[in-house]
Amino acid sequence: MSLMERVSALIRANLNDLVDKAEDPEKMLKQVILDMENQLIQVKTQVAVAIADEHLLTRKQKENDTKRADWMRKAELALDKHDDALARAALERTDSLRIMGEALDEQMHDQKTQTETLRTALRNLDQKLAEARAKCDLLIAQHRRSRVMRNATEAKDAVNTDKTSATFDRMRRKVQHNEAVTAAHVEIAAASVDDRFEELERNDRIEQLLNELKARRQITA
Repeated sequence: MSLMERVSALIRANLNDLVDKAEDPEKMLKQVILDMENQLIQVKTQVAVAIADEHLLTRKQKENDTKRADWMRKAELALDKHDDALARAALERTDSLRIMGEALDEQMHDQKTQTETLRTALRNLDQKLAEARAKCDLLIAQHRRSRVMRNATEAKDAVNTDKTSATFDRMRRKVQHNEAVTAAHVEIAAASVDDRFEELERNDRIEQLLNELKARRQITA
């Protein structure tokens, strides 16, 4: 799996689903955070490399433009001296540099696209990491509270010989656990801003396509 594929998978990851399926939520959340941090470092490195390559291409473009202008001046000088053969040779060099310049322009366009893609991935992953850290703290705290409450209740049950009291305590413990889980889900179940905007944009596109279809049907009717 490529770097961008791994980053994309992490950005799309739903922490709530992962927690629900994990046998050890605390361990799983810490591993997800660690993976995101590692990928963030790699993306930052790739962004730096891409920017450096962009600067290198810019320098090559300027050097190529300077050489092309210089050979054009030489061609003009040769013409002034009535040396058509030399002027033609200079123009051939000028044209070669023009072709090189077009190739560099295309490379620069591709490089800028790649750099912007990496920058966008870096911003999204950084935002997802901040979100994950916040949720991680909440979920780990809830998990630890539930474990402490369970241990305390089990210790109380161990010294309680009244079966009726033990049954009541188990029921109360189950209700408390369900309430804690429900409260945690309420806190972290809100949709992200990006998801909500994406839904709005998708609805706008569908509405636009519907209006265009209606308009075409009216024209052909």
